[in-house]
Amino acid sequence: MIVVCGEALMDVIHNGEGTQRAVPGGGPFNTARALARLGVPTSFLGHLSDDPFGRELAELLKSDGASLALATFGPEKTTIAMADVDSDGLAEYQFLVQGTSAPQLTLSMLPDQLSPEVNALHLGTLGMVLEPMASTLVEFIHRERDTRVVMLDPNVRAGLIPDDIYRERLRDAVSHSTIVKASEDDLVWMFPGLGYRDAAERLLSSGVRLVVVTLGAAGSFGLHRDLRISVEAVPVSLVDTIGAGDAFGAALLAWLHDNGYLKRDLRLESDQLRAALQYASAAAAITCSRAGADPPGKHEMQ
Repeated sequence: MIVVCGEALMDVIHNGEGTQRAVPGGGPFNTARALARLGVPTSFLGHLSDDPFGRELAELLKSDGASLALATFGPEKTTIAMADVDSDGLAEYQFLVQGTSAPQLTLSMLPDQLSPEVNALHLGTLGMVLEPMASTLVEFIHRERDTRVVMLDPNVRAGLIPDDIYRERLRDAVSHSTIVKASEDDLVWMFPGLGYRDAAERLLSSGVRLVVVTLGAAGSFGLHRDLRISVEAVPVSLVDTIGAGDAFGAALLAWLHDNGYLKRDLRLESDQLRAALQYASAAAAITCSRAGADPPGKHEMQ
């Protein structure tokens, strides 16, 4: 089982024609749904509101097959992300977080121990930013890293906390991670002055077993041991990019899970890494072909 840790929220999406709509979102929420849809046993660990939006988020996770056994609920209002989508389908976000549900994940809400069937943890996005959730999740991976795969997707949300604190927290999380999946923009922000390739090499040299960089329409780039593999993006009629990176990361994990490679001593050959990246790219493309974060089911990946 894979435990996905972090936030579930509502995206209020403003479109170019002046309309808006509220849709479920949050990087970990999207990732948990995508993993479950791809047939991977998945549990969501986060703090949800018991308001109507929170109940909607919970029902969607359950309907896709994700367990809520590790989730908690409280009276805080659901966290909101304001998303502006431009004419190219790209989204920029602002967050309404003060006093809302997602950040309120505390150490007392963590399980004393995880089931032996849990072999991987996934975290990132606002889970590395908002307190007390961020400190809780860093402590969680400190506790669990020796026995389970940890995958970090930084999905950087700059401007919410001081940059120096944020970078140091991400570097701490990286030092405990088996896999890092990051966008080109994430790496350029995390390592000022370095291009994404040099930044990815630095991550790999720090002890991360697998580094994957998403490059939008230019595809993806994977680094593992002495392997350096580039994969083209799958051509798609773009609607928007919301949730595409989350679908990519989930599908990468799903491929590793399904093929028996989701291990702390992860080791892939060239053909295997290429196949994993191609599978992830296909999931991202399908997500880009429809509105909002609507990741594919396993039957669509055939």
